[in-house]
Amino acid sequence: MDRILVIDDDSELCELLTDYLSGEGFIVETANDGRQGVDQALIGDHVLVILDVMLPELNGFDVLRKIRQQSKVPVIMLTARGDDIDRIVGLELGADDYLPKPFNPRELVARIRAIQRRMVTDVQRPAAEKLTELIVGDVVLNPTNRMVQCAGKNIELTSVEFNLLEVLLTRAGEVISREDLVEKVLGRRLSAYDRSIDVHVSALRKKLGHYEGDTERIRTVRSVGYLYSLPGKHP
Repeated sequence: MDRILVIDDDSELCELLTDYLSGEGFIVETANDGRQGVDQALIGDHVLVILDVMLPELNGFDVLRKIRQQSKVPVIMLTARGDDIDRIVGLELGADDYLPKPFNPRELVARIRAIQRRMVTDVQRPAAEKLTELIVGDVVLNPTNRMVQCAGKNIELTSVEFNLLEVLLTRAGEVISREDLVEKVLGRRLSAYDRSIDVHVSALRKKLGHYEGDTERIRTVRSVGYLYSLPGKHP
């Protein structure tokens, strides 16, 4: 059975999630402070970590930083409702997704399943497709070793940022809707007020920088989605 680690100092929430996720077929472990959470996350064999932002000892951001130094285990952040800064920082540090508190446990399970589907898809991708290198202008993406170069320099991307860039490069010069990006990159349907894909796009923009002439590589198409600009065809 798949093991999930819940790092949260709210003991009642931990009990609720343990009961609910156990009923969904998961083995649930809990940690009630940041330091304990880091230790368990790095020594345990977990398929996913559920991480609260507000924690004693180490806050959720510090925990995430330490986890990402040694592990690529998927992480879902729990944030205060309406606190966009927490969501943005969490995703930029390498969280795979977030949920604002309070949340419906069914929505959490849906997010977990979406991440699992995405990971299975990455592993089961046909070998021929994995060997296809994507090159658009000065950006080179290698799906086999999941490496990205921009202007000859290696770019460190999170798992979600890599998948996002791969979709954008595959359809460079074409407008892709936010709904389509959420389904292809995050493995779930776009829900109301969900801005996670926009935060991932923003982080990716910062890491890649602009084309020469200060033109954006990833353009926002108002009320539709995003477009990765082809070199020499900037508006």
